[in-house]
Amino acid sequence: MDAPPQQEDCGPFVTVAALMAAAGLLVPRVLAWDPDAGFLLLDDLGRQTMMEVIDRDDPGVNQALYLRAVDALVAWQVASRPDVLAPYDEALLARELALFPDWYLGQHRGITLQGKQREMLDTTFKLIIERNLAAPRVYVHRDFMPRNLMIPSDPAEPRLGVLDFQDAVHGPITYDIASLMRDAFLSWDEEFVLDITVRYWQKALKAGLPVDRDFGEFWRGVEWMGLQRHLKVAGIFARLSLRDGKPRYLADTPRFIAYIRATASRYRELTPLLRLIDEVEGTQAVSGYAFGRV
Repeated sequence: MDAPPQQEDCGPFVTVAALMAAAGLLVPRVLAWDPDAGFLLLDDLGRQTMMEVIDRDDPGVNQALYLRAVDALVAWQVASRPDVLAPYDEALLARELALFPDWYLGQHRGITLQGKQREMLDTTFKLIIERNLAAPRVYVHRDFMPRNLMIPSDPAEPRLGVLDFQDAVHGPITYDIASLMRDAFLSWDEEFVLDITVRYWQKALKAGLPVDRDFGEFWRGVEWMGLQRHLKVAGIFARLSLRDGKPRYLADTPRFIAYIRATASRYRELTPLLRLIDEVEGTQAVSGYAFGRV
């Protein structure tokens, strides 16, 4: 890894790599590190990501692969300790949510919210943050998805390799499973998402993790966490496209808007957000599992 210190701080990568290795995860070993030059010598975990071997046309075929990802996630969360990683706190959640009005609405759509619309969005963001901060805290990878999981070169290795973990924090237990099953680059039907999420929840309960013992309540928590992530990522992808000259990212924004609309349509408290999204996108209400609306 070549990461000039003036552009990249490798300290968090080295720290989290050690935490994950101690938790039993398959991560690159830091064989040597020159902090002043920004050079690291790392293990090579393989050539294929989980994303590259997924069968997009037949969700069920991928169940065993996703359960390997779930095993890595549970092991990571079981190792959690407070005051080791930075907190995923109100300030960080708010900064991330601000990317949506600043970059997706303002820069991409050319819309500046004012008056009651701005008040509505601020109120909704406050509610999203409150709901997510109510979740128990564990280690959070923060980008736990198939593009960051590796197929080991050794076929006898049961673990998936884990990459891109340098932004890990201590935060809501719902975050990483929401990230895994509501992917930034890949969408599954709700039946498969529910299947893997239930299996994660069962494994988490068995491991003694602090998930809600009522799956319905846990699922609602995952949905609210996913909503925060999708609003954030829509803003990030608009910024990558408009500021950083990477227009391909905007091609995936309809996926995030669909995620946002699907969740907002299920909860009465999110009806104003749904109306705003529909107004901006020129879309209509969606239907699906209606947690919170009945």
